Order: sequence, then C-alpha cells, then structure tokens
Amino acid sequence: MTAGSTTPPAPVGAVVDGGTARRRGWGWLLLVPGMLWLAVFFVFPTIQLFVTSLYDPSGSYEQGYAMTWHFANYLDAVKDTWNLFARSFAYAGIATVVCLLLGYPLAYAIAFKAGAWKYFMLVLVIAPFFTSFLLRTLSWRTILSDQGPVTDFFQTVGVLPDDGRLLATPVAVIAGLIYNFMPFMTLPLYASLDKVDYRLVEAAGDLYSSPFTGFRKVTFPLSLPGVVSGTLLTFIPACGDYINAELLGTPKQYMVGNRIQAAFLTEHNYPLAASLSLILMLVVVLMVVLYVRRAGTEDLI
Repeated sequence: MTAGSTTPPAPVGAVVDGGTARRRGWGWLLLVPGMLWLAVFFVFPTIQLFVTSLYDPSGSYEQGYAMTWHFANYLDAVKDTWNLFARSFAYAGIATVVCLLLGYPLAYAIAFKAGAWKYFMLVLVIAPFFTSFLLRTLSWRTILSDQGPVTDFFQTVGVLPDDGRLLATPVAVIAGLIYNFMPFMTLPLYASLDKVDYRLVEAAGDLYSSPFTGFRKVTFPLSLPGVVSGTLLTFIPACGDYINAELLGTPKQYMVGNRIQAAFLTEHNYPLAASLSLILMLVVVLMVVLYVRRAGTEDLI
C-alpha cells in the first residue's frame, strides 16, 4: 500500500478462503472422469437391465419384447431358480472360507517370515493371472480327471471308492473356485499384515503372552481390514461365476451364473436373464452391507 492510500489491505482470511474454495473446485473436477465412467458403464447399463427385466415374458428374440411393466418376472425368476441361488451362495461361501484358511498363513509367512524372498513369493501369488482364466480352469479337468493322479491317490487311500470320481462333482467346482480366486484373498491379507508393526507382537511376548494369545489379541485384530476386503473380493465374484461349474461340473452343479448365461446367450430370454441378474446383484449388495456393518471395520480404504 502506497503512502497516503486509504484502501485497507485485503483480509488474510479472505485470501486463504478463496484459495481453499478454488482447490475444492478443482477437486470436484477431478471426480468428473470417474463419475462419467461409472455413469456410462454401470449406471446406464443397470437402468437398461432394470427396464429389460420388466418386458413381457411372452415375447421372443425374433419378434421383440413389449414393455408391460411385468414385475411378476422377479417372482417367477426366484420361484424357478431359488435352488441355484442357494447353491451359488453355498459354493461361494465354502470357497471363501477355505481361501481364508489357506491364504492367511501364506500372507502371514510372506509378511513376517519371507525376508528377502518376500517379493518373489508375491510374484508367485499373482503368477496365475498371467494365464487365461479359461485355461487355468481347463487345467483342472486334467488334474481331477478319472484317470488323473489326484483321483487315483484318493482311491488308493480309500477316500473314494474304486469307481468314484472328483470331476463333475461339487468338490471339483469348489476346488476350481478356490484356485481361481485365491489371489484375491491372499493379496489384501498380505497388504494388511504388512502394515502391522511387529514391535507390538514382540511387546505382547514381553508381557508374557503366548504366541497364540499374541496372535489373537494383536495380529488378527489389526489384520481385520484385510480379512474383510479379501473375503468380499473372493465371495462376490464367486457368486456370479459360471465357468467353473460349466467346465468342472454338470447341470446338477450349475450356479445362478450358468442360468443367466444360458438365458442371455442361448435362450435369448432377456426378461428372465435381467431379472436374475438384478436379484443376484441386490442380494449380494445386502449381504455385503450387513457383513461390513457386522465386522465393524472402518479402515477399509
């Protein structure tokens, strides 16, 4: 301000508030690409799926479907396929539990015991992703074949009868789910365990805590965000999977994803397929919300 000027200086707070407002404005602009992506590839397709689910089920692929707001499509879908939903959730639940039981010790070993081999072991965990999902599943047809080494071993030890088989059974489908989705469980567990300060575990030992008690009181509670994230990343895609049941099972082991795939691509029954898809989506979302609230973990991001 020059001498003799009567103009008061601008308040410092006003400058700061203006800069903060501008930064906030730029922050909202940074969300635009992501919001557009979600709108184009999630919101609009979901709306179209909902509209399709209300078409007249008496229509056909050749003659087209008329919009009749036929909400009964949802009741018909549940009535005809409730067993497929139950089987899907059962298979996905079993696969998720087994992945947790197998993946937690593996992630623990990589985080705390691997030392210089840590990153090499992480590469081994994600190495299956370098191969096609379809090829990985097809390989299990050979592993679990009636003349394969696994079936022969179980027949030798008496777990399976001489004419018993693993392929085309629920065991094969669940085994395929476990194998294909194991990295989705292991990596979040490792990320959570790797952030645990091992000095806390050592402090528990200094306070005369047994290794098991130290794990139960210190390590496992601190790794709960990884447990929740891993179980969600495993359970959600496993519920909608249909490749494993298609290649490793029979129609007796089909899941709801197989019915949706057949309705869309084979039967061209779009109202049924859309209804089943939205029901599956809604049920999974409700289960996830209840699970996260029950787990009580806010540190998921």
